[in-house]
Amino acid sequence: MARMHTRRRGKSGSTRPVHTTLPKWSNVKSKEIEKEIVKLSKDGYAPSEIGLKLRDEGISGVPVPSVKLATGKKITKILSDNQESPSLPEDLTNLMQKSIRLHEHISENPKDNQNKRSLHNTEAKIRRLVNYYRGNKLDEDFTYNQENARKLLD
Repeated sequence: MARMHTRRRGKSGSTRPVHTTLPKWSNVKSKEIEKEIVKLSKDGYAPSEIGLKLRDEGISGVPVPSVKLATGKKITKILSDNQESPSLPEDLTNLMQKSIRLHEHISENPKDNQNKRSLHNTEAKIRRLVNYYRGNKLDEDFTYNQENARKLLD
């Protein structure tokens, strides 16, 4: 399948090995994992960062290779069960942060046409995502613009 704003096709990525059970060496209880996820969320980590921290550092030295296999729930589901879910979806938040950075760069460098195009493409992706999430994860009257993005992310 082609990429969104180019005519090239994307590279195929690696796939995770199919596992249905947690390895024996990872013997962390699901309640401990859930407590650690909520704690990391309160510390300001995004769901993807929480998964990376649990995979790399683990809980008291024992890594958690897959939160879903260990607990039966995804990280975002655990956060929503504990009323710690983020107000905006993570992919939308990342695109808004990128848009803000590009806006600041273009205000300092007004002749940078390559990054102007990048800003237009990023804002197009944001509008597509807003339409996708509108009604479920976003309000019906949510609209994207730079001022709203700065308010939401500060």
